[in-house]
Amino acid sequence: MIGPINEDELEERLSRPTERDVTHAAALEGDVLVLGAGGKMGPSLVRLARRAAIAAGRNTRVIAAARFSEKDLRERLEREGIETVACDLLKPGALTRLPDAPNVIFMAARKFGTSGSEHLTWAMNTYLPGLVAERFRNSKIVAFSTGNVYGLVPVTSRGATETSILAPAGEYAQSALGRERMFEYGSHCWGTRVTLLRLNYAVELRYGVLVDIARAVFERRSVDLRMGYVNVIWQRDANSVALRSLTVCRQPPMVLNLTGPETLSTRLIAEEFGRRFGVEPLFSGEEGPEALLNNAAKALELFGKPTVTPAALMDWIADWIMRGNAQLNKPTHFEVQDGRF
Repeated sequence: MIGPINEDELEERLSRPTERDVTHAAALEGDVLVLGAGGKMGPSLVRLARRAAIAAGRNTRVIAAARFSEKDLRERLEREGIETVACDLLKPGALTRLPDAPNVIFMAARKFGTSGSEHLTWAMNTYLPGLVAERFRNSKIVAFSTGNVYGLVPVTSRGATETSILAPAGEYAQSALGRERMFEYGSHCWGTRVTLLRLNYAVELRYGVLVDIARAVFERRSVDLRMGYVNVIWQRDANSVALRSLTVCRQPPMVLNLTGPETLSTRLIAEEFGRRFGVEPLFSGEEGPEALLNNAAKALELFGKPTVTPAALMDWIADWIMRGNAQLNKPTHFEVQDGRF
């Protein structure tokens, strides 16, 4: 059990390096530039990179580039020794003003709000990656993608693998595949070494699929069963894999599914939270024969199993919610099946 913690302690745990992270940081050559570092995962990733470098006795520069719309985030990162660059990556000239770095992690993306503003989603998810691929052609690039590029697969399949046929549903998933193709294009043109991470789904105590289900149960709202099965991974573990994926960048790109090894039932997750909260979950809809699922066996073989199990995550999240702690209030809409976000 993680025990009662506050938000500052949660941030510390999300960026606490493991021995494997420190070993990677000791061997990493050159600085790390993270593009789109102001989102849900970016701040803990740059903190993790910086803390691992310090523990390894390395003076690696960790540079976070983002708009920094969240109040005080830039100042907090700088106090921890992380360099920051405030910029809108889509603005003309923004990329040219960024420092060179031999290691680049691309996290900038747009998902929610796609419907009605499809042009902006395509600009962020496909046009910008093309610009980044050219600007940092001489760097190693780890780029976050999504399992949405696969579309739905049979729940009996154990999830899509990296060689599964791609069938992105909706403009978000299509533009995410466009992101991958732009980095693939750059890799073929300039020999850039790239890793593409197809993530489903990172979770912590303030957001994620497990939090969405837990809050619905706790607040006596119905849990939508249309997406009857899911994969999840503790955010710290996902960020650890992202950083260590710099060691496996390839030309042509290395593609890795990034999630936990378990296929979890939405219904059973809700029932587990109901047991922890002492309430009977409410349900709507029915489980179908297909779901958005990833098989992460390849990444697990390379980097090992996650350090936190789904059962532990559910314990932590239930405790966090029952104590009324802060939430990001950013639903994942994991139940969406038609790709419209």
